[in-house]
Amino acid sequence: MEWLAISPIAGLTSIVFAAYMFLNVNKQESGTAKMEEIGAAIKEGATAYLKRQNLTLSVFVAGMAAVIALAFGYNNPINGVCAASAYVFGSLCSTLAAFVGMHAAVRANVKTANAARSGLNKAFPVAFSGGAVMGFSVVGLALVGISILYYIFRDPSMILYFSFGASALALFAKAGGGIYTKTADVGADLVGKVEIGIPEDDPRNPAVIADNVGDNVGDVAGMGADLVDSYIASVIAAMIIGWETSRAFKEIYTVLPLLVAAAGIFASVLGTLFVRVGSRGNPGAALNRGTFSTCFIFAALTFVLTYYVGLETQQSLGIFFSTIAGLIAGVVIGVTTDYFTSIDRPPVLKTAEASKTGAAINILTGFSYGIMSIVPPVLGICSATIVSWYLASAYGVNPVYGIAVAAVGMLSIVGMIISADAYGPIADNAKGIAEQAGLGKEVIDVSDKLDAAGNTSKAITKGFAIGAAALTVLALFAAYAEIVNIRTIDITKPEVISGVFIGAMMPPLLSALLVLAVGKNAFRMIEEVRRQFREIPGLMKGTAKPDYARCVDIAAKGALKELLLPCMLAIVAPLATGFILGKEALGGFLAGSIVTGIIFALFMANSGGAWDNAKKYIEAGNFGGEGSDAHKAAVVGDTVGDPFKDTAGPSLNTMITVMSLLASVFAQLIAQFTLLA
Repeated sequence: MEWLAISPIAGLTSIVFAAYMFLNVNKQESGTAKMEEIGAAIKEGATAYLKRQNLTLSVFVAGMAAVIALAFGYNNPINGVCAASAYVFGSLCSTLAAFVGMHAAVRANVKTANAARSGLNKAFPVAFSGGAVMGFSVVGLALVGISILYYIFRDPSMILYFSFGASALALFAKAGGGIYTKTADVGADLVGKVEIGIPEDDPRNPAVIADNVGDNVGDVAGMGADLVDSYIASVIAAMIIGWETSRAFKEIYTVLPLLVAAAGIFASVLGTLFVRVGSRGNPGAALNRGTFSTCFIFAALTFVLTYYVGLETQQSLGIFFSTIAGLIAGVVIGVTTDYFTSIDRPPVLKTAEASKTGAAINILTGFSYGIMSIVPPVLGICSATIVSWYLASAYGVNPVYGIAVAAVGMLSIVGMIISADAYGPIADNAKGIAEQAGLGKEVIDVSDKLDAAGNTSKAITKGFAIGAAALTVLALFAAYAEIVNIRTIDITKPEVISGVFIGAMMPPLLSALLVLAVGKNAFRMIEEVRRQFREIPGLMKGTAKPDYARCVDIAAKGALKELLLPCMLAIVAPLATGFILGKEALGGFLAGSIVTGIIFALFMANSGGAWDNAKKYIEAGNFGGEGSDAHKAAVVGDTVGDPFKDTAGPSLNTMITVMSLLASVFAQLIAQFTLLA
């Protein structure tokens, strides 16, 4: 147990490092009065939405806490209260991490824009430091939270409620933030670029501030909450499997996932030292250098950790190799995503070229490359699963535990991954502020370089998050099987195969509901933008100011209204399947949802990234440049891709994690109370 102290120390180190990065961002200058005005409007809109979202979700949290307290306290009320408290604690940690990260991002965007006036090497560190606040606060809060609960209860099953709280809030935050950001983005693009013919971040566009706000509530707060849920879930799944399956080294196997996560934090902190860019350097290369350096440092720390933790040498090697298998799979997924979404790679170039023949061929090309992009990640996930299973077995470690620590290995460097992800919307906002404030072509060119790297880093992070969720839910599936004592699932049973089909149905259904939600809310936004251009005299000439607040309000209200149905379905469906059809049927449900969830998430995220960068490639002056027919076709393709990559796709990995956690949390009750048992 003395090793357990490393975990909270690492978590606190991460929080202190995030605070240092925040102070570093905060001391930078904000620039001109116009820049401060734009930055304040973005900050006000983002803060207002997050407050409204948290107020709405507090009702759900209170209701679910009451359900958990009653369901698990009918024999022992104290147990019910402890479970509900752990659930609320997880919800609070997820909410706090999202708030801290977004608060830093809305300060860093204007400061990055101002630093861009002094060159790339001045602006890049500000944007990355702003992203690092999110990255390190998320993992720090998560690891401290898990450590506290394990120290109190000494039972990893109690931490399941903490993980469920974080994941449920992450699902709502990702879905709501995704609907918000794409409502504004679609409305701004279709009216501004296609109908009116003005640039993307033109201050005359009434939806431009809502679009900037959406980057923060969707890509910063939403994605941060999304990755923290997978991070916590992977650690707790490995802890439960270690607790349930180990005998001679039970305590070590249970604590070891926390220590591996701690090694990931220390590696990520050291990895930031390699994120440097010169005046003519490449921001994307700097971000990749930081990620790969973190991977190498993490591998070294993990080897030392597993060697000295107190296991037999053979078992130490089995755990080490399984962990590295997960890490390598994460790198493979990131490289694949980079290939299919980068602006200088064949899939994006061919999608851009297809725009010359119109929107239909652009959409078909991006769609096809999106489907093709699932092959390497799926093979990588399969390889990591098989390799970790057989390596663990060969070295005397429970193979199920090998898969679980592979998931922990993939997610342990998530501090660096989220930092690179949150950098993206900060750079995007900085470019928008530079354009709206009229800072000139040289500054906008610097912002463009930052933004281009951010687009790729966001795409890689989404791919990484989806791959990590795949291994995590496999570990959670194994944890569920251990809890309800299922060794095999017979798919010839009608209730089991029914569970498989119902589970397989859920990811496409959720995707459809979220895309429809974006469409309905974007319709309201488009009508409002058109109205303002039509009714406000002088708006097109730039002599009148648009009503930004009205567009922000439309995006916020619509997002909060539309997120409830898809998110509640993700919670109700697995419980209904389990309590009606039984524990084996619920196992089939999880298997079906994992397969289609990963495929749909990868396809939607990567096709959306390809459409987005195809549009940007044309905007750089290729195939006719901005205003050309090819550009208009690419904007339509990007509009299709926006809800794919930023709303539905990233929400799916959170959804399958939530459903897997629900199965484990309610496993004992489902085993006792089944309608068809």
